[in-house]
Amino acid sequence: MAAALAPSRAQGEGLSVIALVSGGKDSFFSLLHCRANGHRVVALANLHPAVLPSKPSGSSSAVVTIAIPAPAPSTTSAAVSPLVLASDVAIGSSSQLPQPRARAPAQAKDENKDVRFQNSALDSRPSGATGNEVAGGENEDEQDLNSFMYQTVGHQVIPLYADATGIPLYRQAITGSAAHHGKDYSHNVHSLATPKSCASRSEGSRPGTGAGGRRKESEDVVVSENAQEGADTDETESMIPLLRAIKAAHPEANAICAGAILSTYQRTRVESVATRLGLVPLAYLWKFPILPAPKSPSTSIPAAPSDAQLLDDMAAVGLEARLIKVASGGLDDSFLWTNIASVSGRDKVMRAMRRFGAAETGAVIGEGGEFETLVLDGPPSLFRKRIVVEEEDRRLVREGGGSSWLSFCGARLEAKEKAVDDQPSGQQGRIENDIPRLGRLQENTCAKLQQWYFMGEGVNQYDSIETETTSVVEQIRQRLRLAKLQPTAIISTTILLRHMPDFPIINTIYGSLFDAPNPPSRVTVSCGSLLSHGHKNIAVYLTVHTALPANHRQGLHVQSRSYWAPANIGPYSQAIAIPVASLASSSKVTNRQGGWGPKLVSIAGQIPLVPGTMTLPEGGLELQLTLSLQHLWRIGLEMGVQWWSSAVVYFPSRARDDNDESLKRRAMLAARSWEEGHVWGIKGGGESDDEDEVGPDLWDRKFNPEFMSVGTQSDAALLPDWDIVVGGESKSKDSVPPVFVAEVAELPRAAGAEWHAHAGVANAAAASMTVWYQGGGEQELHQIVLKSGTGISFVQTIVAETLSASSRETAKEAVAAFAGLDSLASASLTRLSEEGCLAKEVTVATRYIDAGIYSALSADYGENRGAQGVSPVVPCAALWNKEGRRMASVTVYQSVFEGEVEDVDETSDE
Repeated sequence: MAAALAPSRAQGEGLSVIALVSGGKDSFFSLLHCRANGHRVVALANLHPAVLPSKPSGSSSAVVTIAIPAPAPSTTSAAVSPLVLASDVAIGSSSQLPQPRARAPAQAKDENKDVRFQNSALDSRPSGATGNEVAGGENEDEQDLNSFMYQTVGHQVIPLYADATGIPLYRQAITGSAAHHGKDYSHNVHSLATPKSCASRSEGSRPGTGAGGRRKESEDVVVSENAQEGADTDETESMIPLLRAIKAAHPEANAICAGAILSTYQRTRVESVATRLGLVPLAYLWKFPILPAPKSPSTSIPAAPSDAQLLDDMAAVGLEARLIKVASGGLDDSFLWTNIASVSGRDKVMRAMRRFGAAETGAVIGEGGEFETLVLDGPPSLFRKRIVVEEEDRRLVREGGGSSWLSFCGARLEAKEKAVDDQPSGQQGRIENDIPRLGRLQENTCAKLQQWYFMGEGVNQYDSIETETTSVVEQIRQRLRLAKLQPTAIISTTILLRHMPDFPIINTIYGSLFDAPNPPSRVTVSCGSLLSHGHKNIAVYLTVHTALPANHRQGLHVQSRSYWAPANIGPYSQAIAIPVASLASSSKVTNRQGGWGPKLVSIAGQIPLVPGTMTLPEGGLELQLTLSLQHLWRIGLEMGVQWWSSAVVYFPSRARDDNDESLKRRAMLAARSWEEGHVWGIKGGGESDDEDEVGPDLWDRKFNPEFMSVGTQSDAALLPDWDIVVGGESKSKDSVPPVFVAEVAELPRAAGAEWHAHAGVANAAAASMTVWYQGGGEQELHQIVLKSGTGISFVQTIVAETLSASSRETAKEAVAAFAGLDSLASASLTRLSEEGCLAKEVTVATRYIDAGIYSALSADYGENRGAQGVSPVVPCAALWNKEGRRMASVTVYQSVFEGEVEDVDETSDE
């Protein structure tokens, strides 16, 4: 969702967290990371399958059952309060607890230390091996819901977590199904009715309390919600009544954590619910497999990223996570009950998966559905008791299709000695030239990628920032209506402010534009008094695609805190990608392509927030530059970016000394960081198979019929990918994308740096891009040419001019100088056009102008030209190139050429 998060506490302060737990390893490890980051877990939340037998007709299926932990035990073996099992009774029926199953005398135990689950179908089976096996579907209890969203296998054991951890557990039956299968999610799509809030109770009766408002330890409290049921109800919405009940019982709750690692499907759904309920989403394991591994004691260089690192970290803190379901060609039922959070268990699973070629990223941690786990124990700081399931209480269910799992008919708790607080290890705190002929230049009147410009109309210096921002937003809405476009047509936004403290107010009003997933990417800076010559306080530049099919717009909108990269702190996406072929003036080219083809990626400006805490790091400029550049790279890798067209680094004026030398050094430091990133290159994750590993090799997988259906590991993304550049094997420094430094008044969060890449190139074929550079004098020209293979080519041209003491003292001279720069860009495009075809006009994407020159311009230069979608202007206190030279201006032009359609593969690559 696009709505801005509004946590009730200051950023960086400890949050009160509701932990979503499925019983699996990821949700509990995420919970541990929440605590390690200074947050307090106030409640556990679980979604379980609706109990189908005995369900009365017409009864509500939305029932929240609260399990209250019993007082801490004083003995080594704890009794289990029967109320924690109450959620497994039929919905709508009386709260009758399951009765313990009788044991043989030789196996008799004190029933106060042993809890069993009733299962009549299993009770009638004989003892022995065959008695511990059942075919899936023989009994309604022996069915795994196979939910798209929730782990349901092992749900019988979940109620024990309340007493095991001492944290209240709230459970809700899953309603609906996966009505929306897309990776991104919006509840608005389904027109879902919002369940009634449990806040409608009388003041004297809170969930979990008895008469007089005092909680009874022996009481099972059931809170009913009239949730909307039906075919249109997505199972995601089952979280709404559950979380509302928890918030009613724990008003201090202001955050929610989940164990999402690589699943955008799960993360976006949790984020949708969280933002609607005013909860800060936390996902500290997000992109865990691609984060750098800890440094080896014998070296200062981090190890290569590895999926197995997550399992090693879980083992290091003492998690016991048993495999309770397998559904992979490499794993059969002999792997069930293996402790995956152990060295031996990890190695056993890795060997099996590699032998059968299932070594894709995330496979060894079960991200592709290869297996599911049940946590029985953890560090003493979380688990005061461990869960024990005897062998005779585990039933094997073969579901078919290579899938098998365990059902449980009994479990018990054992108390543990209390130990000092444990911290999760691992990722926490890591901060780690031939000229092509392209056809004809597309005219601006036919361009599908347009630049729109807006400032407050009808406002004066006495109007509030709310009034001015509302005016801008209404102008945007009107322009979209006139063009018959939805807000999803907006690809990226640049917001210029006079006063950065106005940002929270502007953020809220601007965010009202977007109610669909994946709002535009965004860059925000304060230009101070340079914003305009009038009294305007906000300017908004939009890049708009006027004819983009909905399924051709790809977004990355991560709102959860993690160690990967900063969560969204406003209504924007980290990145939006569009196909180059979609820029054709005719839709025939796009349709003929049959797939995405090469893409252009717009990425939000990146400031140096520590992802786990969303606070600025303690350290100098070097750390801030490196951390924010790391964010840019990680987002780029996630979007498949192979090359950056160019970049600008914003520095705030407060970082500048009395002379230019300080900022010159900063500019050169930024340029060096940028250049080293391109020389080294960074892989997007994954690990290569051991050549000595037993199993089918590459030849077998490609040619041997016995193994042709076996999966293989895909190549890791690489940024930069020099293979897509003509002549890229030389890795010439002249081919490194240009970077410039712009000094502005202030940055969001008072950051010391903000990186903004103008465009990322993704999904490009080998040798499909030409890089060209011309410099050495008062002007420098950089150009990239990206051919899509469909006759559509994208060209970005940058013309930068150095600052001289005599340049542009009057508005007339300044305007004439910019016209000369436009002519230089036009000439560079003409040489790419068909013979005899002149490039008569150029499209300015962004023009950065030095303050002295901008002051010489007429007041309406940027505003009038920008209103025509021609020249968005960013006034800067100073501009620098990578060599530390002051620049008068840097202009970014973007152009589209249409030529003959080349032969392309008709199959989609997505």
